[in-house]
Amino acid sequence: MSIERKVDAVVDKVKGKIKEALGQATDDKRTEAEGKVDQAKGGIKENVEKAKDALKDDRSE
Repeated sequence: MSIERKVDAVVDKVKGKIKEALGQATDDKRTEAEGKVDQAKGGIKENVEKAKDALKDDRSE
């Protein structure tokens, strides 16, 4: 996984956790939901990169 894409995925996850916590603290359901979406987006990006890496590893063997 390229470092840039890994960082991008982690940033999305962290941003999502912050938004979710802020939404919970302020009873803002929309912000809370946006946070959950951002976390999911980060997780998806991370899994896509892991799948790419696995395919590259399989091809090199």
